[in-house]
Amino acid sequence: MRDCRQQLIAGSQDITCLRALYRQPPTQWPAAHWSTGVVQRELGPLLPPTAPADNPGTPEKVALGRRLFEDPKLSASGQIACANCHDRQLGWGDGKQVSFGHDRQPGRRNAMDVSMAPYSQHQFWDGRGGSLENQAQFPIHDPLEMANTIARMERYLRRDAGYREQFDAAFGDGRIAMDKVAKSIAAFQRTLYPRNRGFDRYLAGRDTALSDNQLLGLHLFRTKARCINCHNGPAMSDDRFHNLGIHFFGREREDLGRYEVTGNPADSGAFRTPSLRNVPRNGPYMHNGLFPSLEGIINMYNAGAFRPRPVGDQANDPTFPTTDPLLQPLGLTAAERDALVDFLSTL
Repeated sequence: MRDCRQQLIAGSQDITCLRALYRQPPTQWPAAHWSTGVVQRELGPLLPPTAPADNPGTPEKVALGRRLFEDPKLSASGQIACANCHDRQLGWGDGKQVSFGHDRQPGRRNAMDVSMAPYSQHQFWDGRGGSLENQAQFPIHDPLEMANTIARMERYLRRDAGYREQFDAAFGDGRIAMDKVAKSIAAFQRTLYPRNRGFDRYLAGRDTALSDNQLLGLHLFRTKARCINCHNGPAMSDDRFHNLGIHFFGREREDLGRYEVTGNPADSGAFRTPSLRNVPRNGPYMHNGLFPSLEGIINMYNAGAFRPRPVGDQANDPTFPTTDPLLQPLGLTAAERDALVDFLSTL
């Protein structure tokens, strides 16, 4: 085993050594290539999300949350449900670059995979939603999404006998209100987490769950490709915000991400790191759906991401985004990039 570790340190990618080393628990895997300042969290099995003390999940609450999630009458038009943009068959996204909302208006951003939302402290690409419960209200009154008002949605629910029965079963007697809607949808979302993928089976001890090429991809993910710096922990996300240089500053598609929430110039052009769990099923990728494939994303990272330069007066603008220094050219070969894509297909 020691010889194998020395071979890897020397740059070897011998598959027999990789098999032997990665057969151990993640805490004993070969050392990851961590960048300075990164919180080091190893990959691992994805456990069910934990519900907050004030919103324990119950079968009644989950069933109500599912109905609310799938009900288009929560929208002003009566035609747009949460499930329109977050479809189970499309990896809990919608398969579009950006989602369409009220009156077929295109939104600004790509629909995130809601199955991994319970693992994040920041909801949405810009982190404007705090808890999962808080997140639920935003689409309902967003004029580009469901375009309703909370009061009008509550009136609709109170007039429906079936809903009154379900709310009573989930919460006991009491007035139907937005906080109960949010708690129900959040309880449902906590049941959606992906499980039993190839990587999960490998972590559970099934050595054959990853092919040789996929195992090489896992090793590259943690080392030469440096993916683990941002996509770490069991949820494969640092839950932080990074600028990849795709903000289109000063152009038609400008989106400054986190800055629009905090007003801090340091956040300009930064977006939340999405989880890579379930990633083969929920393209296109990035906050604006710019990349239709994982191959394109890996090519971008291999080149060190985008580094737009300020033009004219932009040079003196404190909000001009600076690409995250974590992103550097990687020097991955075509075979190594293929191995990374192959590994991502197991998530």
